[in-house]
Amino acid sequence: MNNTPRKTYEPTPARKVAFLGLGVMGYPMAGHLAQAGHQVTVYNRTASKSIAWCSEYTGAGAVKHAQTPRLAAQQAEFVFCCVGNDDDLAQVTLGADGAFAGMEPGSVFVDHTTASARVARELYRAAKDMGLHFIDAPVSGGQAGAQNGVLTVMCGGDQAAFDKAQPVAMAFSKAFTRLGESGAGQLAKMVNQICIAGLVQGLSEAIAFGQQAGLDMNQVLDVIGKGAAQSWQLDNRGKTMVADKFDFGFAVDWMRKDLGLVLDEAKRNGARLPVTALVDQFYADVQHMGGQRWDTSSLIRRLR
Repeated sequence: MNNTPRKTYEPTPARKVAFLGLGVMGYPMAGHLAQAGHQVTVYNRTASKSIAWCSEYTGAGAVKHAQTPRLAAQQAEFVFCCVGNDDDLAQVTLGADGAFAGMEPGSVFVDHTTASARVARELYRAAKDMGLHFIDAPVSGGQAGAQNGVLTVMCGGDQAAFDKAQPVAMAFSKAFTRLGESGAGQLAKMVNQICIAGLVQGLSEAIAFGQQAGLDMNQVLDVIGKGAAQSWQLDNRGKTMVADKFDFGFAVDWMRKDLGLVLDEAKRNGARLPVTALVDQFYADVQHMGGQRWDTSSLIRRLR
């Protein structure tokens, strides 16, 4: 029995789709596509994960796995992807075994990897030269959002390609929004991560201060969560921070990767990010404490 929670899917014609990358995000995202009635072919670098996914979702409809991204992409109208970084993305898109080599003219590649705006624009141009479409579409909502099919997706690319992909992608999204031309999705995700970095550091300092002052911080969080200090981080991470629990969620290693992209882009566009740069170094401290896989809310560990 598959473990992806059930959701109500908007009726949409069944499409032939591929999904590349079955990590903690991609695995349930591909599952929602199958449960929405689409014909899904999956590829994962570790083939056993693809085999396990097919076994889990056989009851959802027509599912299969392929040995290469190119084979997975053959005859697919849409190829979705969620891998680790720029290099991983290049490996699954380009070259003789890459997805672009197997895609039909006019088909759409939708990339959910959090990657650089530079690689998004490069792959957009490469796809266009081959008669394909490319949308950069990083997501927010974390593992829980992927499992529940309620991700927020920030997109960059051509309007026509976006319009074709949106109804299919709503199988795992609560919002799928075009924010501009190629690269705009990745830039918007950087804005998202800048906000989160500052919020988590502020929440860490607030909780550490309150605990040092002898307050019942669970009670305090209940109170201030009804006022101007309310945020998703406070609602979903505040009490686990009080309890010193971090063995879940979005890993510090992943956040440092994302903030590295942010700071590189800021060097290019001239944006000043003093707080973000400082919090990035605080996350480096957490890594040195052994917290590479701890949730990002573990920033508070530095203050204890």
